[in-house]
Amino acid sequence: MSPTPSLHGFSLVAGTTVAPGGRTFRAVNPAGGEPLAPDFHEASPAEADRAMRLAREAQATFADATGETRAALLEAIAAGIEELGDALIARANAETGLPAARLTGERARTCGQLRLFAQLAREGSWVDARLDPALPERRPLPRPDVRRLLRPVGPVVVFGSSNFPLAFSTAGGDTASALAAGCPVVVKAHRAHPGTAELVGGAVARAVAARGLPAGVFSQLHGEGATLGVALVRHPATAAVGFTGSQAAGRALHDAAAARPRPIPVFAEMSSLNPVFLLPGALRERGAEIAAGLLASFTLGVGQFCTKPGLVFAVRGEATEAFLTALATGVRAAPCGTMLTPGIRAAFLANQARLLAAAGVAEWAGGAGEPAPERHEARPVVARTTAARFLAHPELAEEAFGPFTLVVEAGDGAELAACAAALSGQLTATLHGTPGDLAAAASLRELLAERAGRLVLNGFPTGVEVCPAMHHGGPYPATTDSRFTSVGTAAILRFARPVCYQGFPDALLPPALQDANPQGLLRLVDGRPTREPLAARRAG
Repeated sequence: MSPTPSLHGFSLVAGTTVAPGGRTFRAVNPAGGEPLAPDFHEASPAEADRAMRLAREAQATFADATGETRAALLEAIAAGIEELGDALIARANAETGLPAARLTGERARTCGQLRLFAQLAREGSWVDARLDPALPERRPLPRPDVRRLLRPVGPVVVFGSSNFPLAFSTAGGDTASALAAGCPVVVKAHRAHPGTAELVGGAVARAVAARGLPAGVFSQLHGEGATLGVALVRHPATAAVGFTGSQAAGRALHDAAAARPRPIPVFAEMSSLNPVFLLPGALRERGAEIAAGLLASFTLGVGQFCTKPGLVFAVRGEATEAFLTALATGVRAAPCGTMLTPGIRAAFLANQARLLAAAGVAEWAGGAGEPAPERHEARPVVARTTAARFLAHPELAEEAFGPFTLVVEAGDGAELAACAAALSGQLTATLHGTPGDLAAAASLRELLAERAGRLVLNGFPTGVEVCPAMHHGGPYPATTDSRFTSVGTAAILRFARPVCYQGFPDALLPPALQDANPQGLLRLVDGRPTREPLAARRAG
């Protein structure tokens, strides 16, 4: 195992640490409140400009790199992260308060998704090559030779996420998918875990150098999101943005990108309440089991998952009351937990207090013990209200990012469906039901499919499997573009755009579109999928 480098606290521009200067800050241990050495230096506007210009210069070379080259880079990054060993877990634990076991699992997920995108890049068919050869004899008009594939969009700015210091940060899914597509990446490190970001960023930079790629393929900068982050989004070399965080910050970046002389896409994952609908038959059959699963889901990670269920809907009745009693029993035994940052805790407490102060909303059960302010703790809370109140007060459908969920009791199935119709865009929606319940709930299922990117049946949404079929996205305000995902191999499509070649001779076409199919890709030829080379062109 290679030695873990000492933390230096500087931004990394194209493999080189920048000179100290400007404002400094320190990470804070949320479990104790003490500042953590070293000082981290905020990047200057000139350093941000240099990172973006070097990324743009690296684009031509990296865009033309083979799938094998990109795959080897991603695999080297994964190996480099693993070589950091226990030091990475210790630093992430100190900066976030997340348990070592959770962080160890997150590191495995991070390296696993890097290797998953390496497989995608190496195989190469993701470029969606489509070939429609010329038909000179076609009447009344001949068809020209038309070929299409996906190409990288250019430099991508990635924002580190507070709640996933590894899997959604420096070398997380946004970075992995952008590099797999052939896009250089400039990361704006999250201020809550800069040391973790520095360790991982060093592994990325070393992998770039070891593969002989232009150093501008990767940079990482420290600074304020409202200043440095917006400047990166507005930089003319930036082609796209990946973001996971609050709705306010995501919307600000989206608006800044839209106001550019040449607007660019911001793929922002923002807020979601991930509603859970409990149908009567399921509550009668397994209400206590559902209560235990819901408790585990909304308190996981102290409620700081983007897929935390923050709203629960059920039809009033004996089975629902028994479920609520079981849920209250579990919540009252649940411990307080340390939240990621003082700011996140303060926002959670304010949002929770606002919801509990609303007319017709009452706390149903709270967790064990009193939360310790010096440890930035919060306690789990379940509240309840009626569907009539929920429908009359849209502010009840606003997120409290932390261990809080609101149970909404409807008078009947029609009122339950009305609540579903009132929801805005969500990452997930969950149904618990028996076969009979589900047969009677076809309209509810359709309503939820219109409002969520992932439907979960008889489970809970907090587990997000990293696999080709996963969709982690949803209609606004869950994300800024519901057509795309930030998890799974389809995430690569955010950072590619189609280019069509018409009338080009074979020698001037990208290899993926050449007659011989030298990369062995699965292509669509005359509308039919095949890996076979194209037959000799018809004489024109």
